[in-house]
Amino acid sequence: MPTAIVSDVHGNAEALDAVLADVAGRGVTRMVSLGDIIGYGPEPLRTIDLIRKHCDWSLMGNHDFGVLYEPTNFNPGAESAAYWTREALDAEPDDALRAQRYEFLGKLKVRYVEIGPDGRTPLLFVHGSPRRPINEYIFPDDVVNSPEKLGIVFERVQRIAFCGHTHVPGVFTDEPDFYPPGELTDQIYQMNDHEKAIVNVGSVGQPRDFDPRASYVILHEPNVIARTDGGASVTIGPMGGIQFIRVPYNIQATATKIRAIPQLHDSLADRLFDGR
Repeated sequence: MPTAIVSDVHGNAEALDAVLADVAGRGVTRMVSLGDIIGYGPEPLRTIDLIRKHCDWSLMGNHDFGVLYEPTNFNPGAESAAYWTREALDAEPDDALRAQRYEFLGKLKVRYVEIGPDGRTPLLFVHGSPRRPINEYIFPDDVVNSPEKLGIVFERVQRIAFCGHTHVPGVFTDEPDFYPPGELTDQIYQMNDHEKAIVNVGSVGQPRDFDPRASYVILHEPNVIARTDGGASVTIGPMGGIQFIRVPYNIQATATKIRAIPQLHDSLADRLFDGR
C-alpha cells in the first residue's frame, strides 16, 4: 500500500485541503504526518481535525510541543503564533471536542519505526532528526559545513529515515550528499541497498525552498508504476521508491486569514507567496 507522508502543515488548512485532494486523486489511501501540525497558520483547529481524520498516526513537532508546553527559543513571530494557537484551542466552546484535540496533541509520538514496503527495510520517522527528533535541523549545507554532524546523525539510521522541520525537501545520503527533488530522475528516489538516506518531505503549509506550492511525498511499493506530475509512467525499483510531489493551493486565501488575526505577523502571510 502506498503511503503519503506530510509534514509541517502549520495550521494552513487551505494547503492541506489541496494535498488531501491530490492524494485522493492518485488513489493513495494511507497517510502519516511528521508533525508541526499547528503554529504560524490561521486555522489550527481545522488542521488538527483533518490530520486526526486522515492520518494513521502523527509525530510531535517543535511547534506542537511549543503550543502544548512552552515555545522555547522561538522567534517573536513564532512565539506569538504559538500563544495565539493555544488561545484558539482553549476557546473551543464544545468541551468534548476541545478535550479530544488536546488529547490528540498530547499523545503525539516523538519517533516511529515501521518496515518498508519491500517487507524488510527499516524505516524511521521523526520530525527533526534521528538524533534529536523534535528540535534538530538537518540543512542541505550541512553536507559541506557540518559533515561530522551528519555522520553522527546517520549513525542513528539503519537504512531510511524521514523528517521535516526545515521545510526544504530533498534526500541526504551518507556519502554525505544532498539531492533536491529536481536532481532526482522524475523526482523519485529509488531506495537501494548501497546507501543510507534521510528524506526530508518538505512542508505542506510553509515551504522554504522558494517554491510556494505545498510539498509532500509518496512512499511507493516495489515494482509498481508511478505517475509523474507530467503524466509519464515510471517503474519503481525492487525496494520501493519515494516520490516528491508539489501541489498548488490558494495562497491568497491563507494570507488573508493570517492578516485578519492581529497576533499573527503579516510576514507569515508574505513569505507564503515566495516559498521562503
